[in-house]
Amino acid sequence: MSERIVRLGLIWPSGTGEFEYFQYARATGERLRIYLTSTRVGGEEGKDHDVEALQQTARVDWLSEAAKRVSLLEPDAVFWACTSGSFILGRDYAERQRDAIERAAGLPAGSTSLAFANLLKELGARRVSVLATYPEPASRAFASFLAEFGIEVVHLQWLDAPGGWDASNMDPERVVSGVREAAVDGAEVVLVPDTALPTLSIAERLEEAAGRTVLTANAVSLWEAMALGGERIPLPGHGSLLAGRLG
Repeated sequence: MSERIVRLGLIWPSGTGEFEYFQYARATGERLRIYLTSTRVGGEEGKDHDVEALQQTARVDWLSEAAKRVSLLEPDAVFWACTSGSFILGRDYAERQRDAIERAAGLPAGSTSLAFANLLKELGARRVSVLATYPEPASRAFASFLAEFGIEVVHLQWLDAPGGWDASNMDPERVVSGVREAAVDGAEVVLVPDTALPTLSIAERLEEAAGRTVLTANAVSLWEAMALGGERIPLPGHGSLLAGRLG
């Protein structure tokens, strides 16, 4: 009997780190298929990590519109693959986004920020460190979002990328160095939000630098989205989460 193929519809805020999802799908031996549709992004070009811009990106009507489009491709689940656009207005709004996407698509749905919270609960992790790509205001908004789930951010640092394109072109060595600095005593896990930031190819280096589990936005999104699609597909070489070594 052939293995089941998981079909995921992704709602994406702009063209940046989405290639990682296609690379992962190819590495599964085509057991995972990715269908991606773009949604509108708030703010001026290069300033989409400003809080006001992110509040526009988070608009439920924009996400519902995108969900209807991608649902025409008949995926098993639809996922809002954006961290900042899902945490910026807090937990209640993130859950409202998810529910609206589910209604629009008629399919199970989730988002990157809710996936971070769900996974930390599953792992029993309550104290985390965060290395964010964003400027300070958006980074602090992520910490506030986690606090709504009872998760304490014991260390928060930011890399000041003004927009997703800036994050996508960030020097990987800067990210590795930042994770090493973020791995402070008392932090059970290091979180690296922002789906625009490519991390799968350096995931093993990040965990080696941190000396503990590192959860990045694209890895967390894939893990949660596959579960919503009905089957997780562990794959080594992309960090402990996607290898299925956690829990």
